[in-house]
Amino acid sequence: MNARSDGIIRVSRETKGRKGKGVTLISGFQGSEDELKTLGKRLKQLCGTGGTVKNGVIEIQGDVRNKIVEVLKQEGRQVKLAGG
Repeated sequence: MNARSDGIIRVSRETKGRKGKGVTLISGFQGSEDELKTLGKRLKQLCGTGGTVKNGVIEIQGDVRNKIVEVLKQEGRQVKLAGG
């Protein structure tokens, strides 16, 4: 998945290739790799779950889209729910 450059962070859910287990994907983040990793770590801690950062996309285990959208909006970021 390519990060879009319109400044909007997109939060979606995906199960493909994960044996039915869902993950929340956060893409479109504008910033350095270190900032992305820091944000990923903070979101994982807030959600109390695991995850990873790869190819410019943060993956958080489970369906925690609403929680992540609220946190990012509180920080003043432009966020959209994407996908199903």
